[in-house]
Amino acid sequence: MAQQTTAAPGAVPEILSLDWSDVTDSLRAGWRDFLAAPTYGLFFSCVYVIGGWLVIWAVMAKGQIWWTLPAAAGFPILGPFVACGYYEISRRLEQGIPLRSHDIFRVVFRQKDRQIPSMAAVIVVFFLFWNFLSHMIFALFLGNATMTNVSSSLTVFLSPEGLSMLAVGTLVGAAFAMLLFSVTVVSLPMLLDREVDFVTAMLTSLALVRENPVVLLGWGALIAVCLFAGMLPLFFGLFVVLPVFGHATWHLYRRSIA
Repeated sequence: MAQQTTAAPGAVPEILSLDWSDVTDSLRAGWRDFLAAPTYGLFFSCVYVIGGWLVIWAVMAKGQIWWTLPAAAGFPILGPFVACGYYEISRRLEQGIPLRSHDIFRVVFRQKDRQIPSMAAVIVVFFLFWNFLSHMIFALFLGNATMTNVSSSLTVFLSPEGLSMLAVGTLVGAAFAMLLFSVTVVSLPMLLDREVDFVTAMLTSLALVRENPVVLLGWGALIAVCLFAGMLPLFFGLFVVLPVFGHATWHLYRRSIA
């Protein structure tokens, strides 16, 4: 099996400038990788699709809203490992390495002993803090409406307090999403590819966004829109959206880091 490490341990990655052609070329390469190995892409996407179905079933069929918190918390824990599956497939296709399932899953499994769990922990902290902050924002604006069942009386959100809460929550949530995107946009594929610590990977990712804000924030917005569209038809669209963008992220990383 080919070496994963492409840089000496401790080496500081050098970031490059990007333009929109890098985004379009990465998307084309991601689509090409998905078509070259669709079975793997569909398999790794099952983690999110089945998870989404379980959340819907818990809320709509059983009425157990409390289920959504542990289910949603599982996504940021498993997500980095699923992403590594996409990256490893693209890495092998790029280098002409045969796609053997036991080798691919061995690489993904080995990430538990590297830096990926630390990145998963960072993502979980973001998730938990945002969950806490969103409850605080709700209590701040709608604390006097706590006796209202907001799941059945949505008119409370049309009140001045409800509209203010939605506006503030959206702005704060967007800021959280932008920060999380900035520290993960290339840090996850970098941790698979190189022997760097997760702090260096996050700082490199932040520096890349600071160097290319328009291109990468546009990339993040495109991902958000496509993920939302993929979730609408009972999450079925994620079977295509996730592997294409997962593979494309690898190629964008390769264009971003010298």
